[in-house]
Amino acid sequence: EQPAPLEEGAAAAAAEAPLAEEAEGLRLHLSSSSSTGYKGVYSRDGRFHAQHSVGGRNVPLGRFDTAVEAAVAFARAVGEYQAPAVATEAEGLRLHLSSSNSTGYKGVYQYSTCRFGVRCRVDGKDVYLGKFGTAVEAAV
Repeated sequence: EQPAPLEEGAAAAAAEAPLAEEAEGLRLHLSSSSSTGYKGVYSRDGRFHAQHSVGGRNVPLGRFDTAVEAAVAFARAVGEYQAPAVATEAEGLRLHLSSSNSTGYKGVYQYSTCRFGVRCRVDGKDVYLGKFGTAVEAAV
């Protein structure tokens, strides 16, 4: 007997696992019509893909190892993300909060791909510090 292709194996694993309704402080969008159980998430090539429709066009949000990670990306893209106002410290560091920034942190901004970047000024020049999975990771 032939082993199931990787794509079918990933979808089967997702179907067997209980669906998470929340992750990373986000409400995930469940779907009874999706094989993954999450709206905007599908399985292909053994990975989970997230996409979001904007103006009638599908916008890819990325490829992920798990359906939940893809569902989190979808939830962020459709505006479920709320800046974590309570995280004032992480890894022993005091984080710089900003009420005028949508991420809640000074120097941290959100890409359209649901990742977060960080910039700061050093000697009068903008210095790019990288991309991160969450606003808190970027703020640290």
